[in-house]
Amino acid sequence: MRLLSILSAGAIVTMAACADGQSREVTAPSHEHTGGIVADRSPNTLAPFDIVHAKITTEGNVAVFHMAVSGRAGETMPTATGQFAGSEVFSYVWPTTIDSYEVGFERGAGILALAVTSHPDFDDTPLFDESRDGDLANDGGLWHMHWVVLGPDPACGEGALKVIDIPEGVRPRLPATWPGAPILLDSPGWQPMLDRDTVEVRVPFSNIAIVEQASFDGVTAGLRVNASAHAPLLCVANVFDVASGNLSLPGRTNQ
Repeated sequence: MRLLSILSAGAIVTMAACADGQSREVTAPSHEHTGGIVADRSPNTLAPFDIVHAKITTEGNVAVFHMAVSGRAGETMPTATGQFAGSEVFSYVWPTTIDSYEVGFERGAGILALAVTSHPDFDDTPLFDESRDGDLANDGGLWHMHWVVLGPDPACGEGALKVIDIPEGVRPRLPATWPGAPILLDSPGWQPMLDRDTVEVRVPFSNIAIVEQASFDGVTAGLRVNASAHAPLLCVANVFDVASGNLSLPGRTNQ
């Protein structure tokens, strides 16, 4: 279901075909887990979501979002339910101090985070055919990247976050690749690479200084679509792990 309808040496390089005729370069991730935030293994956390390292680095004008877990990254995905309402989203997330304006949203809209997600019950990348099968609306279960803007909402639970909703009738500033969902979410098509214990996404910026000055954290989490498919539409329902242990965003880019 398409969500739009409800609203370098040794590097292995592949090309992900895009619906607009362009392509997104995907580079094999580094397995050097140095710098950034280092976390202890947690025997009580499912290994594919047990964060042991998270960092953001820059290479020229490209920001590299990197996370390592104690198990095989991306091995565990949500079970399809056959319906959008009440369905689950699994995610690897980098909350940052980058202002939401820098990727196309309003200024100060909330916590800007890069998220790598899987959700087999709906597709929210209507411009891109990640599986390259000619169908733009059946790729939600494949791991893919979003920008999301997060904020608290008691309706999601005490102290819980959600992807911020767009109230009916409101027309905020949105990225050109916003998929049409009534939430602050963007689908720019930069493809993640998951290999062994590592998740990595490379994202170009016109002004890389924005990233170089940022702080960040690493989070793995399960989100849930509201059973009524109304606001709050997408709540963080289950935090699997936090790299810092307390979501204090202690990481600094390139450190």
